[in-house]
Amino acid sequence: MTERAKAIAARVETFVRDVVIPYETDERRTGHGPADSLVMEMRDKAREAGVLTPHILPDGAHLTQRETAIVLTKTGLSPLGPLACNTAAPDEGNMYLLGKVGSPEQKAHFLESLVSGKARSAFFMTEPAEGGGAGSDPSMMRTTCRLDGNHWVINGRKKFITGAEGAKVGIVMAKSEDGACMFLIDLPDPAIRTIRLLDTIDNSMPGGHAEIDIVDLRVPANQMLGASGEGFKYAQIRLSPARLSHCMRWLGVATRAQEIATDYANRRHAFGKPLIDHEGVGFMLADNLIDLKQSELMIEWCAGVLDTGSLGTAESSMAKVSVSDALFRVADRCVQVMGGTGVSGDTIVEQAFREIRAFRIYDGPTEVHKWSLAKKIKRDWKEAR
Repeated sequence: MTERAKAIAARVETFVRDVVIPYETDERRTGHGPADSLVMEMRDKAREAGVLTPHILPDGAHLTQRETAIVLTKTGLSPLGPLACNTAAPDEGNMYLLGKVGSPEQKAHFLESLVSGKARSAFFMTEPAEGGGAGSDPSMMRTTCRLDGNHWVINGRKKFITGAEGAKVGIVMAKSEDGACMFLIDLPDPAIRTIRLLDTIDNSMPGGHAEIDIVDLRVPANQMLGASGEGFKYAQIRLSPARLSHCMRWLGVATRAQEIATDYANRRHAFGKPLIDHEGVGFMLADNLIDLKQSELMIEWCAGVLDTGSLGTAESSMAKVSVSDALFRVADRCVQVMGGTGVSGDTIVEQAFREIRAFRIYDGPTEVHKWSLAKKIKRDWKEAR
């Protein structure tokens, strides 16, 4: 690992532990995510500490994926850490996509406000199951776009759109006659209406998850990202690193949960000795240590593949399945070790359990990734004959 990445990660860890963790009891944390006032207050402090958007260097260059891994894992030591340091989803993935595909004008208008931490963003892709909209299968997309003069007109409905409430930048996916397209939009826009905020198991992301109605949204043609019909290709550029970034951040949260459970097991006594000395408890924490290390190594391996320039589609699927399942086991055992305290809001352990459970669904459920890998296995078998 490079010295620059280790130095950045060390500064981030100090900031998260000393400054961000005390905010975990702040009343501005709501059922639909932390309030924007809380997010911006923490970002101001991150800016002062020199750890805002730490994976993007002052000259605009991006850390390698292997370097990013240790930095984003440190931001994840608190559920609020990625928000404070501006490494949270969906902003981190949207910044990555804009950096790779956006035109100079698009970067100046949309990307700079995201990198500076002054704005949040939303990615409008998933659609309601009712009516057969796109979910894990984006080819089912029903949101349409048509060219009208020098504008594109978009109509459709989206669901589970993270952070749409309060976002200033949006990336909307829609289907033209050529295929899938992506558009950059300024928010709010009267043509985009929130139908409702969904009550979900997770609540770490500001703005929650919204169901959205898009009616005759007019977008200037120069705000199309790339070319018409190329949207799925651009989505793949974003999705593999974004899946891995989720793994990095939740590894940090699971590591913190293990720290809390370990401290509890050493301090709490039952039946004449500390809980850690009871084999049933000690073995759970040992299993956690193994799962955490395996997750760390899986992330590093996949990051190395992405650093070669490969899309890493299969590798990111393997990492996403392996890490999300392993970290859920870690969080579950931490809850079990801590008993009643583990299911209370007295620590972030119960939140870690909820958030990582949701992680097994978004950015592709485990079963979809396994299905995709099985198709690759069959394809590779045929080619090898």
